[in-house]
Amino acid sequence: MFGASFGHFGIIYALLALSFLIFFHEFGHFIAARIFKVKVEVFSIGFGKKILTKKIGDTIYCLSLIPLGGYVQMKGQNDIDPLEKSDDENSYNKKAPWKRIIILFAGPFANFVLAFFLYACIGNLGVRELAPQIGDFSNNSIAQNAGLQINDTIKEINGVNINIWDDVKKSIQSSAGEMDILVKRSDKLIHVNLTAQIGDNKNIFGETVQEKLIGVSPSYVVFTMYYRGFESIIYAGQKVIQNSLLIFQTLKKLVIDRIISPKELGGIIAIVDITSDAAKLGLVSFLMLTALISVNLGVLNLLPIPALDGGHIMFNIYELIFRRAPNEKVFYYMTVAGWLLLMLLVAFTIYNDIARIVTQKI
Repeated sequence: MFGASFGHFGIIYALLALSFLIFFHEFGHFIAARIFKVKVEVFSIGFGKKILTKKIGDTIYCLSLIPLGGYVQMKGQNDIDPLEKSDDENSYNKKAPWKRIIILFAGPFANFVLAFFLYACIGNLGVRELAPQIGDFSNNSIAQNAGLQINDTIKEINGVNINIWDDVKKSIQSSAGEMDILVKRSDKLIHVNLTAQIGDNKNIFGETVQEKLIGVSPSYVVFTMYYRGFESIIYAGQKVIQNSLLIFQTLKKLVIDRIISPKELGGIIAIVDITSDAAKLGLVSFLMLTALISVNLGVLNLLPIPALDGGHIMFNIYELIFRRAPNEKVFYYMTVAGWLLLMLLVAFTIYNDIARIVTQKI
């Protein structure tokens, strides 16, 4: 009943999730600013015209018309006017560069923390994983020649417990020399010894890479794996790190290696659509995608592009090292260029989204 209701309002949940992720990012900036006694002039939930406002202390808290995220407006820092400054001690620009860096980093860090919490919850709710069961062999398979059979369940490799299929892949890649593989066949436990060989394989980007192989593929039997207590913490930490590295790898394949086509980039429409579809699959799928988007926001905001947190951090690192602020003209034009780049990227991804929708309809 819950799953059906949850999926029925998929688009609403998708918009709320995206809004909350951006809001949480801004909340990170807000907390750090308050710690360093920077005056936060406005803390808004949403963008555009203010619907409700309430001033508490020095800060105006407001609910704005467009409920997609929010923003924090600090004294002495204005994204619309990059050169705006204040001489008051409670201004952002009057704080030491290292304090400004922490304030800037706090937003992406909040996204990583939120993703970690979501993954820990997911681990406790149960994750659908591939069973470590052999489903097929390649031609002239090392594993088959060594005596392994279809439907064998791999329990250990070199004494290390195997719980899911990913554990099999990791153990093979980290192996050195002969491997002792313990499998369960019917009600029997059987040891098989073999040595992996280097061969061609396809990675997630479709590239041909050299990897250690034993010539097996999974049965694609799926089961629910639960990560409880300390295991959920380990699982959450691994997922945040793995997905962060994957985003950097994807950017490298897109910008430097040019293996990924820019046409594959998706924008806000694609995010809402995919998140909505995930909501229809149930709570765990929805939380999994929300956590992944949160990691994306954290990583992308740390890119050294002026107008993003990473760009501002770059300017402050410069000031920290050379003990002087960047040239105002350079700072201004780089920031404007950063905003133009972001707007072009947003426009391009929306164009991609619309093109995909039109193509699907045709």
